[in-house]
Amino acid sequence: MPDIQISAIICTHNRDTYLGAAIDSLLAQELSVNFEIVVVDNGSSDRTREVVEQRSHHPQIKYIFEPTIGLSVARNTGAKIASAEILAYLDDDAEASRQWLQVLYNAYQENPKLAIAGGKVTLIWPPDTQPPKWLSSGLSANLGAYDLGNETLYIQQPGLTPRGLNYSIRRSFLDQIGGFDPQLGRVGKNLLSNEELQMTEFALQRSWQVAYIPAALVAHNVAPERLKPSWFFNRGWWQGVSECYREQLAGKAGIGQIQRGSEKFIRGLYKSLQYITDPAERFDKLVYAYGQIGYLNAVIHGLIFQANKK
Repeated sequence: MPDIQISAIICTHNRDTYLGAAIDSLLAQELSVNFEIVVVDNGSSDRTREVVEQRSHHPQIKYIFEPTIGLSVARNTGAKIASAEILAYLDDDAEASRQWLQVLYNAYQENPKLAIAGGKVTLIWPPDTQPPKWLSSGLSANLGAYDLGNETLYIQQPGLTPRGLNYSIRRSFLDQIGGFDPQLGRVGKNLLSNEELQMTEFALQRSWQVAYIPAALVAHNVAPERLKPSWFFNRGWWQGVSECYREQLAGKAGIGQIQRGSEKFIRGLYKSLQYITDPAERFDKLVYAYGQIGYLNAVIHGLIFQANKK
């Protein structure tokens, strides 16, 4: 297709249950310019290819198989296959609102310094399911929820960066920093993260801008298996590991990490006692504390590795 102005990319791994709805939400976009849909099959062993082939009569769709498992690897593959300057990433278990691509495209056209943009994310709960009483609004973010209000906001704190499930990036900026870092981002069943946070840091360091645009709305399906306390503890652990890796990549590794992690661990336990009568906030703080164990574990492994190299 000629003159592609924006490329929508779905990186998927064994999510055939949700993938069709994600693709269909992109096919239903109300958009004034030409666009394409790139589906990166990241080593799936389920019906992923069949789901895409069922929709292959749509000329916008491209399919590519990427055998090397890893979300950052898949994102980089998608960027290589895509034609446009603006790359919009949608998770394989998310559904975009009809104006999603148009809103993102307009934002980049209006602001040549915009490197990264994403929008509000709401949650789609499984049928006949209510949010657990032990789930805080803070931990809902681990399920993908993201809401910074109803006004466009330029991000200055990397921790507020747009969620990867509703995420867009300018190709020229992505090329400038060498793509997504394969050392961060989900790989198979591990929950490594922080790659979007790192990208925002890179953008701000280079005088680019990062925006939250609420009208670029996406809804995220909550998988039933994620509504268990054990999933959140595992997610917290990998968040801690991810933070350690991110610091190492930024040249901030060292013995000081042990002090920082220990202080955060104690703070989390203390706050869990403060909220002993509030099940949601108590659980939130316990997950935070458990995440610091993951962080410290990664720090110690890193220090041992460095010592053995000497």
